Amino acid sequence: MPASRTRHLRSVAAALALTVAGPATAASAASAASPTASPTASPTASGASDLREVLFVGNNWDGTADVLKSSGDFAKVGRVDVVPDKDQRMAEIDADPVKWIYFMAIRNSVGEGHDQFADDMYSTPDGRSVVVSRPSFADVVSIDLATGKLNWRFPVAGYRADHMAVSPDGTRVAVSASTANTVHVLDIDSGRQLGSFATGDKPHENIFTKDGKYIWNMSIGDVNTALDDPVWDWTKGDRHITVVDATTYKQVKVIDMRQRLDAFGLKDFSDAVRPAVFSPDESKLYFQVSFFNGFLEYDVASDRITRLKTLPKNPATSEDRTTWVNDSRHHGLSMNPDGTRLCVAGTMDDYATVVDRASLQEGPLIPASKPYWATVSGDGKDCVVSESGADQITAIDFATGRKVTSIPVGDHPQRVRLGHVQADWTGPSGS
Repeated sequence: MPASRTRHLRSVAAALALTVAGPATAASAASAASPTASPTASPTASGASDLREVLFVGNNWDGTADVLKSSGDFAKVGRVDVVPDKDQRMAEIDADPVKWIYFMAIRNSVGEGHDQFADDMYSTPDGRSVVVSRPSFADVVSIDLATGKLNWRFPVAGYRADHMAVSPDGTRVAVSASTANTVHVLDIDSGRQLGSFATGDKPHENIFTKDGKYIWNMSIGDVNTALDDPVWDWTKGDRHITVVDATTYKQVKVIDMRQRLDAFGLKDFSDAVRPAVFSPDESKLYFQVSFFNGFLEYDVASDRITRLKTLPKNPATSEDRTTWVNDSRHHGLSMNPDGTRLCVAGTMDDYATVVDRASLQEGPLIPASKPYWATVSGDGKDCVVSESGADQITAIDFATGRKVTSIPVGDHPQRVRLGHVQADWTGPSGS
């Protein structure tokens, strides 16, 4: 794009792009059907004794991933640059006015003035690569953990990549293509697309069932408009849960939470389902929705909301919904392995807390700066939240609800995922 193009026109275009974005054209979706780089065949998988379990922490604004011990003191193991091809990608964006507009729109809206380079990530089963979704570059890449170089790159349909999920056997990864209302399912070793399916507006969270038979996708609609009062909720788009067969990628069920919320007496609640987690037997789904300080319980068999948990508000948090990041109030939810405790990231209220699942009684409110995600440590003892406002992760004991430790990481940590690296790995060569 010529440097002489005025900043004013660019800013106006960028501000409009995400608001008016619709599904990608058939041509753009077709262009994303295969990786643009030749895949590198994965080496023969190492035995379990050659692998080390770790936590990958995606530093979204940094374009890095910190790798930590998965439990205990969560000491740093290494760091990965997840945008080693940044110069090449930026040259492509600068040469394409439409890509440039969307790139700037992401920066000025969901990115809060920053580029989004590391949304979600999973390691391959052999611990030799990490697969990362990169919103600002609208792609998914596989990075060789030994060299730091790309194995493959998959451009998603549309102009933004978002949350991912990995199949229980670690062989497939599902990624939401936000502006295309599409989820791609890729072979994790080659980047080859195995299938895709349509969703509601702005697909977000993805979850594989533990048997690997189904994928649940939650669409959240337009979270960047200022029409945040409940009376304008209908303007946020078509938001629902899409359940598909994970082999055929055919839709098997659609769950419209608007109807379920209304039936529970929550007509003023948003039906944008944010982070969610199943109980161990998958009979219950616990989920957060836009603008709400708490979570809901959904019974899968009876297809209805059964309980509501409202968590404390921080009196310092503005009640002006337009000041809440991407329509969130609370964003981040995990459950300990035996299903007795839930851990909640109170994003806009600046705390995290552990909640007893049976009684729904919360424990201590652990101060945290804009906690953006919650996951479970490798040993299952701790909840790990990413403090995006403090550039650290914090571990909280599920049993006591008390803080264990905090570890500094890169700029704006968001997703935290368990994974594996080679046992002797301390970072890519030359890092």
